[in-house]
Amino acid sequence: MFPLVLSATLAGSDEARIQEIIDDTKLPHVAIPRGTLPGFDWREKPRLGMGNNPGEFKAFITWGQVYEPEGGSPSKNTRYQIRNVQGFILSKKTGKWTQVQHTLEPGGAAYREDFKDDVSVPPDVRAEPSGGISVKGKVGFNYHFWPTSGRVAIDPQDIAGVYTAVQARLVVDDPKQTDDRNKAKFMMGMGGDYWKALDSQWDNFKTNGDAMIGRFRWIEKEWKWFHACTMTEAEIRKNPPPAPSEQAGVAR
Repeated sequence: MFPLVLSATLAGSDEARIQEIIDDTKLPHVAIPRGTLPGFDWREKPRLGMGNNPGEFKAFITWGQVYEPEGGSPSKNTRYQIRNVQGFILSKKTGKWTQVQHTLEPGGAAYREDFKDDVSVPPDVRAEPSGGISVKGKVGFNYHFWPTSGRVAIDPQDIAGVYTAVQARLVVDDPKQTDDRNKAKFMMGMGGDYWKALDSQWDNFKTNGDAMIGRFRWIEKEWKWFHACTMTEAEIRKNPPPAPSEQAGVAR
């Protein structure tokens, strides 16, 4: 039931959240994502891609990715839970933010950590009663996810900002085994892609390009929000993205 137009006034009430968004656009990652190559310009810190200038690309999709750091994660009984994948676009014409995507349970795949040849394998996924999904990490692969609804159409001439967000936390894989979440090392980073069209096929980045890639931060036991944004700190403070909406599953 989108788009939903939200006001910047309400969003600006949470200074801690705004600072977190700013930090996710500029601070270095908490660690180097394992398997990424030295030539990757997002290997050590977030970076702007196409930003607010998609050119002739007329579709958009929110995404996120989870990596282990170099050296891996020593945990054996920990999964990471993901829910509420959301994307927002700021209109040049109106100065208003519009939520263009929101999915409680994302889809995705486990890709080679260096994305070579776009190789992926099915992830180890399970539905969680508190909402969303949880994933068990695979050696040599990240987890790359996006809204199950797919891409949305955009006006490439009317973009003043793009913002994406997701919730994540660590959960126990097998409750009969030892809880080793304190040993877990999984990092979450958000981003978003422009696509040539809603139905374009992947063609070695000729038909798509990222708007931005956000900072990688540790996923922890408690729910945390992770962000990516195409705007500068001054622009974010002047017209901050709305607070992402939170949904949960049915407890059982």
